[in-house]
Amino acid sequence: MTYSQLRAFHNVARYGGFSKAAEQMHQSQPVLSGHIKELEKIYDTLLFKREKRSVKLTLAGEELFILTKQFFETEDQILNHMKKSKASITGKIRIVADSAIHILKTLKWFRKHYPAVTVDLRIGNSQEVIDILRNFDAEVGVTGSPIDGSDLQTFTLGTSSIKVIASSNFFKKVPRQITFDKLTKLPLIFREKGSHTRKILVSQASKQNFKLAPVIEVTGREALHELVANGLGIGFVSQAEIAQDPRLVNIDIDCGNTEMTETLVYLSARKDLPIVRAFLKAAQNS
Repeated sequence: MTYSQLRAFHNVARYGGFSKAAEQMHQSQPVLSGHIKELEKIYDTLLFKREKRSVKLTLAGEELFILTKQFFETEDQILNHMKKSKASITGKIRIVADSAIHILKTLKWFRKHYPAVTVDLRIGNSQEVIDILRNFDAEVGVTGSPIDGSDLQTFTLGTSSIKVIASSNFFKKVPRQITFDKLTKLPLIFREKGSHTRKILVSQASKQNFKLAPVIEVTGREALHELVANGLGIGFVSQAEIAQDPRLVNIDIDCGNTEMTETLVYLSARKDLPIVRAFLKAAQNS
């Protein structure tokens, strides 16, 4: 007895005839008839009463049909279970980002649809994001810097302008815009080397023959905010990262293109990992 023979019997009994069963199974009637004849021959049992235009189950056929209904119903349950198991995502995803703000919506969507996954989120500058990914210490990265390398794949999350942030009492009158010329005369607080915000500003200033030099260099965005809020100088962040802090004001920079593009990035070698595909789906849907 083979699976094909049982499937042929079950469908002929289910649809009440060879032609209808053949149509539903996308097989020829002779093939189905051959399977059933072989089954009857092996067990020396008549399963169908064959009439000119129809077939009817014998008593043995009716009893077998009860069993095959149970058998194929169980098979469907097994297939559904395996599909759900395949679709389910569990374990941990390690994310390294230059700012958590840029992936808040993605994280909310991801957590809603994959609640069994633990999220391990690390914060680092743009260079650290790429280094950590290439060391296989994270599955997904988020960075504002341009991505180079055939070993990496990307998905654009959005763009954001770079803004000046200052203490609310740093200026007697808060300007609407500020130029590179004025920036060179102010105490600047820069993020550490490797920060893409810093690279963009220095590059744009250099193109206009201005040199921006920090009086304080600090590691981390939170530390930058605190130093600026306490009046030690002015800092720079992307518009999306401006904190809702009453101690701070933000000012436009009137000095060319200072936009950052936030990008989701992952290793090409890991693109088929279910956890990576799931997070990319979250980014696309959020």
